[in-house]
Amino acid sequence: MVAAFFWGHSVHQRHIKHLTFSQFEQAVRHDRVNSVTVRGLDISGRLKAQKQSSGSGAGTTKQNKASKPEQQNPRGKKQGQKFTTTRPPFGGEKLLNLLQQHNVQISAETAQHPWWERLLISLLPWVLILGVVFYFSYRMQRRMGGSQGMFGMGRSKARRFRERSTGVKMEDVAGADNAKRDLGEVIDYLKEPQRYRKLGASIPRGVLMMGPPGTGKTLLAKAIAGEADVPFYSISGSEFIEMFVGVGAARVRDMFKNAKAEAPSLIFIDELDSIGRSRGSGMGGGNDEREQTLNQILSEMGGFNDNDAVVVLAATNRPDVLDPALMRPGRFDRKVTMEKPSRKARESILRVHAQDKPLADDVDLAVMADRTAGFSGADIENLLNEAALLAGRERREEIDMAMLNSARDRLIFGAESDVGLSDEEKRVVAYHESGHALMAYLLPRADPLDKVTIIPRGRALGATEQTPGEDRYNMSEHDLCDRIGVMLGGHMTERLVFGEVTTGAEQDLAQVSQVARRMVANWGMNESIGPVSHRQREPHPFLGHDMPGPRDFSEYTAHQIDVEMRKLIVSISGQVYNLLQNNRDKLDSLAEELLAQETLEIDAIRRLLESEPAESAET
Repeated sequence: MVAAFFWGHSVHQRHIKHLTFSQFEQAVRHDRVNSVTVRGLDISGRLKAQKQSSGSGAGTTKQNKASKPEQQNPRGKKQGQKFTTTRPPFGGEKLLNLLQQHNVQISAETAQHPWWERLLISLLPWVLILGVVFYFSYRMQRRMGGSQGMFGMGRSKARRFRERSTGVKMEDVAGADNAKRDLGEVIDYLKEPQRYRKLGASIPRGVLMMGPPGTGKTLLAKAIAGEADVPFYSISGSEFIEMFVGVGAARVRDMFKNAKAEAPSLIFIDELDSIGRSRGSGMGGGNDEREQTLNQILSEMGGFNDNDAVVVLAATNRPDVLDPALMRPGRFDRKVTMEKPSRKARESILRVHAQDKPLADDVDLAVMADRTAGFSGADIENLLNEAALLAGRERREEIDMAMLNSARDRLIFGAESDVGLSDEEKRVVAYHESGHALMAYLLPRADPLDKVTIIPRGRALGATEQTPGEDRYNMSEHDLCDRIGVMLGGHMTERLVFGEVTTGAEQDLAQVSQVARRMVANWGMNESIGPVSHRQREPHPFLGHDMPGPRDFSEYTAHQIDVEMRKLIVSISGQVYNLLQNNRDKLDSLAEELLAQETLEIDAIRRLLESEPAESAET
């Protein structure tokens, strides 16, 4: 189209003569101009046809040779040659009078843009349209399969790792000895399958790693990839699903096809619960693609030959929502539970993550392991990173114990906040936290007291920290009653000292109600209710979290549970009030010292509360 435009324009230009304005004016004065068209400063027109001389001679012959061929219209009449010129921006009236005096036909048109500008204007909309089409086609092509376009939609997105390319080894995974042992057998089988086959052992088809977030499931999979000398494919469960039906199943087939071609090999599927939820829940109609993908995974895992040395590793933190067909032997034969690390495991994790960090001489990782009860491996890694950031902000060259404790407080309670408390509010907070601390110190079955502070952090105006001496996996009725007593210490202190309570005990009362209800309704610790478990919340198979479910007990039983729960809380509240009243002098001393120091460690609390020397107290 562009070539045709240029060709037509060039042919048209060859038949047009360009005159200077002086030549044009001279031609008008000699009556040689037939008509003109004025477009702004541009003038185009046609000259009058030249008359042929009847005589012959040198002059006539020379004139004919010099003149250009004349054009003819369709009727055969001769027409003069076309011309163009440009007039100066002044003298327009004079030129108009001159044209009228010589009977020149005059027409006027609006000024035209240059030809290249007209071409650009005509082509610009098409260029924009084609550009938008190509842009969205390219984006769709990338989403549907890269450079292969729609034909690449079904290709697997699993990332293939070469041997030892992840940078993580088994010794980098601390505190998961049981899981490392189970998965180490799988790696050993892949390296030396003949040794196991001689004994009649077959390779596990799948290993399911279950546990809370942050316990090292994905890290352990990376360590396996770093240790195993076999191809390792890693993919997230959500990467199978696309907007087109059938893409997920096609990607599953392609991934297993590649893994079988390079057997022995490993496949790791992270967040398996995103595609492995129970089928047939009947809640919503948008899960057909997910179910089709799950069916293909079940088919691939159940269709291995005995010689197909392909092991599927999967990680999930919601094993309760997985489809039963996934959990049966022959698919995921081995299930590895990864709980939050124990005290010994926490110390090992601390040492692993502290290897590349300069620690001061006062750092005791064993003590820090005691103070990080309930931390996952990811939490511990974040703890050391926060301590390193704090040391960098203070321009220190080493990380000391105070920085580790500050980082721990930041992770648990939040950063220190500049809350403008009045003196009266500070006094209320000091007595509130002193009540918690005193009850933790006096009650024999409570967790040992570690620290109390009235420095606001996050949404908390103060905090009382207790550090269990060892990991506890089972608690008795007396343990729970003392725990409730510690939580009620702040509320009852406000009632004893000020005669009224504040809203600061809201979270304490919520935890008290939760523990007391479970003692009465779930754990069989009430004689009136008896050893019966009355559940009021059910795990939801589709949404992935607990939701209120139908009660399996009557309204009368629910009323009894409420009455017994209230009786238990009121009974413990009375005991706490009497204990605080009998130790009012210690409560006042602790509150006044806390107002002065803002933070008290256990050693300072012990010196303050013990009326006799430590030697006499021990005897």
